[in-house]
Amino acid sequence: MAKLILTQEVTGLGTAGDVVDVKDGYARNYLLPNGFAMLWTKGGEKDVERIRAARRAREIATVEEAQQIAEKLQAQPVTVGVKTGESGRLFGTVGPAQVAEAVEAAGLGSIDKRSVEIPERIKSVGNYTATVKLHADVTASIDLQVVSAG
Repeated sequence: MAKLILTQEVTGLGTAGDVVDVKDGYARNYLLPNGFAMLWTKGGEKDVERIRAARRAREIATVEEAQQIAEKLQAQPVTVGVKTGESGRLFGTVGPAQVAEAVEAAGLGSIDKRSVEIPERIKSVGNYTATVKLHADVTASIDLQVVSAG
C-alpha cells in the first residue's frame, strides 16, 4: 500500500489535501503520473495544509450561492466551439478546461475546471451533458452544445 496526499479531487477516493492509502499499482500507474497525488512524507504534512487552504479559497462559500450558480448553469445550454474535420469529428476531445472557459464566456460565472466531470469522451459535434461539483452538497448538470468553430 502507498500513502499519498491528493492534490486534486479524485472521484471515489477523496478531495485535495486528503491523505489516502491506495494500492501501489494505482498510485504508480495512475495517480502520480497524472498529477492527482504526491507521495506522503513527514515534510509533506505542511503541503497538506497548503493544499487544503487553496481548496477552501476556490470553494464556493455557501450552499445557497452554489444552488444559485447551479440554477443558472442548468437554465441554458453552453456552446463549445471546436475545430473539426469535414465529417464533424473533432481534432482531439473536449476537456474540462474548455467547458469551464465556455461557461465563463457564456456569462454564467467562473467555475473551477477541476470540478467539471465529462462522463463520455466528446469526439464529435453534438449535444452532451457534463456535471459540475459546485459544493460538497451541490452538483449541477450542464447541457453542452459542441459546434464546429472552423
